[in-house]
Amino acid sequence: MTVTRGTDEEIDDTEAQVARASARQRLLAWLALLASVGAVVALVVLVVTQHGASLLAVVVGVAVGASGAWWTIAHRGVRRTIGVVAVVVGVGLCVAALVWAASEPDSFAIEVAVLLAVTALAYGAARSALRHDARELAAAETRATPPRHPVLLCNPWSGGGKVEKFGLVELAESLGVETVLLDHGLDLEQLARDAVARGADCLGMAGGDGSQALVASIAVEHGLPFVCVSAGTRNHFALDLGIDREDPRHSVRAFRDAVERHIDYATVNDRFFVNNVSLGVYATIVQQDEYRDDKVGTTTTLLPEMLGAADSPFDLQFTEPDGSEVDGAFLIQVSNNPYVLGPSLDVAQRRRMDTGTLGVFAVTGSTGAEAAGVVTLGALGQRRLSPNWHEFTSTGFEVRSRSGTAYAGIDGEALELPTPLRFAIHPGGLRLLVPAGNSVLADQRRARDVTLGDLVTLARGIDPAPVGAAGEGADR
Repeated sequence: MTVTRGTDEEIDDTEAQVARASARQRLLAWLALLASVGAVVALVVLVVTQHGASLLAVVVGVAVGASGAWWTIAHRGVRRTIGVVAVVVGVGLCVAALVWAASEPDSFAIEVAVLLAVTALAYGAARSALRHDARELAAAETRATPPRHPVLLCNPWSGGGKVEKFGLVELAESLGVETVLLDHGLDLEQLARDAVARGADCLGMAGGDGSQALVASIAVEHGLPFVCVSAGTRNHFALDLGIDREDPRHSVRAFRDAVERHIDYATVNDRFFVNNVSLGVYATIVQQDEYRDDKVGTTTTLLPEMLGAADSPFDLQFTEPDGSEVDGAFLIQVSNNPYVLGPSLDVAQRRRMDTGTLGVFAVTGSTGAEAAGVVTLGALGQRRLSPNWHEFTSTGFEVRSRSGTAYAGIDGEALELPTPLRFAIHPGGLRLLVPAGNSVLADQRRARDVTLGDLVTLARGIDPAPVGAAGEGADR
């Protein structure tokens, strides 16, 4: 589409909005693309030469081990014993294949070294290409006006006592921040609402993810900025924001020296969450009273009952974006922005918090072969090829059940909710005060989520995520 100014002057209004990539970004993008081609060639050479059988044996070993792992966790008695044996056999097959390959001529070591080197070069160049100059990012940050009456709510037991260990109450008070300690018998939600009633113009929470979500929801409800103080045990929310989890004192200083970010939050049946909602296996296990005191024992006891072949499938149904109906998934996770999945779900992270989409993945299947297929393809980075793996993004999502209720783990909190469960994303709905320089850390996280499309766009001279655009680390 074009617009005309004056007489014959025509300007492409879409091209006018395109941000040009720097010469450094273009060079690194081309280097990453060429190195990627080199990695593919090196892999083909490795497979086509005498080592193809070894690699195939590794894949078979992973499949056997994964199938055995499924039998180990989903059954008892003789079947569990068989599963343990299969795990040992699978691991042994992988080790034997690698030893066999290594015993071949020196060409194996050389080919593997070349493959690893060009792969590392491709990934390193790609990440560097997507990163922006730290000075430009810092210059694009706009310091937020310090709140006049900020209030920090603190959970003194969270994270093994981080509030006391790091002197967060004393630090906050030295910055002119009112502190409120959660004590036995007190209600955190009511404490936050009382703070707003006293005139708080900014709320903060020093605690775990569940507490963060609750106080953040009240901040959103009243149109106030929120400060995330990473005083919990694991602090997934702080991690995905690029906030220092090792020393929560840095985030406390955001009350007085900060930049403002707008990120997404999500809801399930109008209940606020910042991380994710788990349904199925995990949600059922955490409902048990004994889980908090004996996580491993409770899990190993309940999994065979829930996943065994004699058990009925989970009463969970949903519709995929293409209209396909899915019934009986034993695991569903819906997240506020999509996760980049690692070797296990426990290490999954979000690279961005402002995509305006929910991340959804689900796993179906009730046999060792199906579980092995998911795990094996996952190890090869190809989970999506399994018919038992469902992964997509959406702006809205619904989970149904025939019983009318479903167990849910919402940011780690165990609940039972009426169905259907209706999930929604709220783009840019949460105002955060974060330490100055957070945009640089956010930019580094986004650059780890490299895609071929981004590299091609950069090679063409276009920056897919320019400094100052509505994205990670950008101010609004």
